[in-house]
Amino acid sequence: MIVALIAALAAALIAIVAIAVVFMLRARTSTPSVGKTKSVRQLDTVGVGTSPFESTSAAKAAREGEVTVSTSESAAAQKPSDGLAGRFAALGAAAAAIFGILTAKLWTMQILGNSEYADAAEQNLYTTVNTPAPRGFIYDMFGTPLVVNRMSQTVLADPDVADNRDVVRRLATVLGLPVNVVSQRIKDSSAGAQSLRVVASDVRLRDVAFIAEHADAFPGISVEERASRSYPYGALAAHVLGYTGAPSEDDLKASIEGRQILSIDTVGKAGVEASYDAVLAGEHGESKVMVDASGRRISVMSDVQDAKGSDVYLTIDAKAQYVADAALAKLIAPSGVIGKGIGSSGAVVALDVRDGSVLVMASYPTFDPTNFTGAISTEIMDIYNDKKENKAYQPLNNRAISGQYPAASTFKAFTSLAGLEYGLANEGSSWTCTGEWDGFGSGDVQKCWNHDGHGTLDLHGGIVNSCDVVFYEIAKGFYDRGPAGSGELSETALQQYLEEFGFGERTGIDLGGESGGQLPTPAWKQETFRNRPAEATWRGGDYTNMIIGQGDVLVTPLQIAAAYGGVATGQIMKPHVLREVRNGEGETVVSFQPEVARTPEVNAAHLSYVRQSLHDMVLQSPGVAALFAEQGIDAAGKSGTGEKAGQNDTAWFVAYAPYDDPKYVVAAVVEQGGGGSTTAAPLVAEVMGALVKSQEGASDVQVGRIAGSTGQSVEIPVESESRTD
Repeated sequence: MIVALIAALAAALIAIVAIAVVFMLRARTSTPSVGKTKSVRQLDTVGVGTSPFESTSAAKAAREGEVTVSTSESAAAQKPSDGLAGRFAALGAAAAAIFGILTAKLWTMQILGNSEYADAAEQNLYTTVNTPAPRGFIYDMFGTPLVVNRMSQTVLADPDVADNRDVVRRLATVLGLPVNVVSQRIKDSSAGAQSLRVVASDVRLRDVAFIAEHADAFPGISVEERASRSYPYGALAAHVLGYTGAPSEDDLKASIEGRQILSIDTVGKAGVEASYDAVLAGEHGESKVMVDASGRRISVMSDVQDAKGSDVYLTIDAKAQYVADAALAKLIAPSGVIGKGIGSSGAVVALDVRDGSVLVMASYPTFDPTNFTGAISTEIMDIYNDKKENKAYQPLNNRAISGQYPAASTFKAFTSLAGLEYGLANEGSSWTCTGEWDGFGSGDVQKCWNHDGHGTLDLHGGIVNSCDVVFYEIAKGFYDRGPAGSGELSETALQQYLEEFGFGERTGIDLGGESGGQLPTPAWKQETFRNRPAEATWRGGDYTNMIIGQGDVLVTPLQIAAAYGGVATGQIMKPHVLREVRNGEGETVVSFQPEVARTPEVNAAHLSYVRQSLHDMVLQSPGVAALFAEQGIDAAGKSGTGEKAGQNDTAWFVAYAPYDDPKYVVAAVVEQGGGGSTTAAPLVAEVMGALVKSQEGASDVQVGRIAGSTGQSVEIPVESESRTD
């Protein structure tokens, strides 16, 4: 900077001198012209003075000419530079101004700006390097660790090692990695120009020892212990816990309160790891390092240790969760191959109906989150992305909250309440089931699942026996009293009542990826089939399909569980998986607050009537009654068998217990599993039994490791019509 100022001063001085020289040269070249004028005027004067015929006036003119010549001679006698004095004075003033400005600027930069430039030099000399922080642990409600950290040997390299090809080759040989991979990782400056580059994680101890013993051959290479995610029980509650990974470009650009994401971090990608990422993430460590002019690290001047993230305690009961995960896997893929058991996929959800706590959430096929720690193999990623030749049935899909299925006969608990509410049924109503029904007289005969018919039934019997004909009659009442009939009811009266229980909307659980299901309406159908006008009209058959949970009705297992909680207690609690957050000192800094999501406007007498019917459904179904009796549980519930073209039936069962003092609700669904009472009911009874014992402190279950899906499957043959309820 000083050199530049001196150069500027010199240039200004040279310019001033050059201008002065130019003016002086111009002055000198003007002098001969003045002398010539004097000579000419003298000759003229002589000629006039010697004329003998000169008049008086002429003589006077001659005298005046003499005077003129005299004046010219006086001017010529002056110095040439005398006329430029004013110009030189102005030039001097300009030069003084220029020198003044430059001097002032130099003084400002050297004196006033000294501290500013010193700070800039300081920043060029020192730089701050961040280090990743260990994430907080995740526990179940009783303190069983579900996600922890393990320390792994991590090989790091100074950035300048990339220029030393010999070291790069040696390191690649020791680590068993391609040279270009090692070089690329060292050149990766996304974590900061002076940050140490991660070359490899989970390095074998013998390789670490070799590097340490031959330190001279590996200048700029160091080994540190860094934390990585560990899942002690494999795929246990995998869809709840989620998994972690390197931050994406969107992650790095995101502005999240309480969370600074750097490229060196590990971030949550799904489940609780994602939902509570800002809580689990710790505080970065900071090292102030000295660098040379080339940006190479010279030494570490100060070091601030990283701080582990807060611990999260979930509402999950690990013992009951283990029973659910193991039971699903055993049912669907007993040998690790889907198709060798019953069904293709499934889910189980258990809630505490009193506060909305999610006690169990299992989905199959599942995955092992450990596979996402570090680099994930192409083979495993193909399985998770369902790119294998045989169907893997999407292991990453959390069917408990995102799987959408026909509700089947589990819907009848709610549509029966709707029938009672609108006076389309009452305790004295009765209908006759012959196994077939054509109440609209259209010739389009609809069947009951029991083709032989149930005989004469009231609404209680319709629920207990899951008789479709009873509900077809109620559906016809909605149609006849709707706009197409008497007009007493709106065309969406049934849907509006079902919305009281949350159908057609997300529950708002604190996990990503939740679906809202589907509750069809005339407007929905008009829009959906706008290109097929013949199919866009809302007809009576739409009511009869919807009222038994078929047709275009879609629900999630979580929705069904939450809605049955509403039947059991009269209130629907908002589901949640977070119990509390504890900081590094073990202090509880956040705890969940129960939230009532909905309070359905239901007649108390109607609700009592339906509850009794659900209770009797369990007691009067021989196979189902035995299942719950074996667990010592007095439950109320409902089976369902959903039909889907080209596939085997979807099995459903949902129950809450104890019947006289409801605490828990469990729902299970098995795709292509057949009848609800035969396939899903055993799952519900087993999980309910394990849950009750665990919550009472009487469980002897030892939580073990759950295996992730192998991705293997065989074709599942489609059986003939097999619906049983």
